[in-house]
Amino acid sequence: MSRVRVAAVQAEPKWLNLSAGVEQTIEYIASAERGGAQVIAFPETFLPGFPWWMWLNSVDWGEEFLARYLANALTADGPELRAIAYAARRTGVHVSIGFAERAGHEVFMSQALIDADGTIAVARKAEPTGLERTVFNASPGGGPLVRDTVHGRIGVLGGADHLRADLRGQMHDQREQLHVAAWSGFTVYYGEGKEWGPDLNTAASVRYAMDGSTHVIAPVAVVPVAGWEVVDARMPERRLLRGGGGLSRIFGPGGLELAAPLAEGEEGLLYADLDLGRTVRPAAAAAPRGERLPVRGPSGRIVRREPVRVGLAGA
Repeated sequence: MSRVRVAAVQAEPKWLNLSAGVEQTIEYIASAERGGAQVIAFPETFLPGFPWWMWLNSVDWGEEFLARYLANALTADGPELRAIAYAARRTGVHVSIGFAERAGHEVFMSQALIDADGTIAVARKAEPTGLERTVFNASPGGGPLVRDTVHGRIGVLGGADHLRADLRGQMHDQREQLHVAAWSGFTVYYGEGKEWGPDLNTAASVRYAMDGSTHVIAPVAVVPVAGWEVVDARMPERRLLRGGGGLSRIFGPGGLELAAPLAEGEEGLLYADLDLGRTVRPAAAAAPRGERLPVRGPSGRIVRREPVRVGLAGA
């Protein structure tokens, strides 16, 4: 199918509340179906929200929030991801969602691509940024997440991975027709330059669309100041986080914007109708690098090779 309607989520996560976040996710999937979308993309670590407290380097918040964050992270074989997969199957909407994945006492920045039949493919971020590593574990050897679907070849990367030339090259070699550039939000410190704000990140999404000759859905979380306005006791300049966030976008292969954006901080879905047959560089079958991506099988274990169908209760 060359024509597909897509939706980019622009919303505030249900911070550190996994059950409420799953309900919110399922509601957005249902809303996307009502809007005629066949693909919906959520921001990076939308469940249970990106841990912005690490930017504050707070001695008071760090340990408390890390424990709560781990408690509200998902497991790849848990009921929360199965519930989202069931919603995808019930609505017929393909889902891309970023989540914090708990594995024992470790937590990873993971992405899931869920087909409309309930098949789940999961990939962990191989190299979180230095700051992200204060919370998340690295997962060396993880390959890029790219899947063949009835709506074309879909791939996903999270956040700062779009600034890595090696990863961009690997993804471009995969000949995506549709790429999800999942951003956790564009919250920065007051007083920082624009290089740390939304301009750089949006430009990275545009460049990706142009270099890869692919459509790009760039969902971004809304991050209000009220949720994270905490002074770092160890920093005399008393800088605060600047909120707002949002700024989700959808771009064509030439980098042109395909939908009028929502207002900054507004919550909702951004829609666009894409013609995947009009990509500048045809999505011919390029040989993937490395192993197949981790896929969750009917037994609930993570399978690292060919995808299988996930078992859903009541199916």
